[in-house]
Amino acid sequence: MSETINYTEAFEELQIIVNELEKAEVSIDELSEKVKRAAVLIKICKSKLIATEEDVNEILKNLNSEIAS
Repeated sequence: MSETINYTEAFEELQIIVNELEKAEVSIDELSEKVKRAAVLIKICKSKLIATEEDVNEILKNLNSEIAS
């Protein structure tokens, strides 16, 4: 994943794609590309969510150890 896109941008683009698919605004010729792009965006969002969760857990762990000291 060499693409530099933040979570908000990826999520917003993903919402646009989903909206287009729900409204059947995507031609059969575009469908494959839209689904591939959606998969990339989902991976980006998932990666950023996991990294954020790990950061928050580390911060909480450090706080708890400081409180326990």
